[in-house]
This record gives sequence, C-alpha cells and structure tokens, in this order.
Amino acid sequence: MTIEELPDAEFDVMSCLWANGPATAREIRESLDRRRPMAHATVCTLLKRLEDKGCVSREKSGVGKSFRYKATIRQSGPAKRMLDRLLDRAFAGDGVALVTSLLETRPPSEEEIGELERLLSDLKAKKKRRSRKK
Repeated sequence: MTIEELPDAEFDVMSCLWANGPATAREIRESLDRRRPMAHATVCTLLKRLEDKGCVSREKSGVGKSFRYKATIRQSGPAKRMLDRLLDRAFAGDGVALVTSLLETRPPSEEEIGELERLLSDLKAKKKRRSRKK
C-alpha cells in the first residue's frame, strides 16, 4: 500500500503530523477536531494502523501512558503524486479548473487572497524573465 491509497481518516492523521510535527493522540484529536471530529479511541486505532504500515513511529511521551507519534514518511512526494492524479482524473489536466473548484469550495480569507495575489505576481514576473532570455 502506498500513502496515496490510505483511507481518508488515516491521511488526515498523517496531514496533522506533517503540519504540526510529532504529537500525542490527544493533540492529534484536538487538532483534527475542527475539520474531522473523532473519538480518542478512533485516533488511537488510526495511529496503530499507520504504525503497522510504517507511516508513523512512536515513543513514550513522558506523560502517563501516552506516546508521541511522528511521521516516518515525507509529505511532499505523496502529496504531489496525489495532486497530479487528481488533476488528471478529475479535471482532465486543467489546472485552472482545479484551482477554480478549490476556491469555490473553500473560499479564501482576505489574507489568503493577498498571498494568492503575490503568488500570481511572482509567477508573471518569472514568466516574463524567461521569455526575455529566449
């Protein structure tokens, strides 16, 4: 099994570890609570499955019986491959359609709009520099 084949709940736990670094099951549950509420036992079960698959490792946290889990695989490769597959399968390779769908599904905050405007400006500048070099 590859990371791309993980069930959504397991992938959400991995995303939490990638974003926040090593964490206890409680910290992961609290972090996921806004977008995917789940019981503590469920988080523990998911972490055990991920450990069995070699996606996470654990060590004693030093507090009670809890463990601190950390991702043993990097995010960038799997995330890029998943995005490439999604782009090809759901949007027929049309990146603008993918971004449009994302922005319509989860409208960006004012701060995120500013970041997107800076990104577009940087992309335009890079393209302009490349075209001058030719």
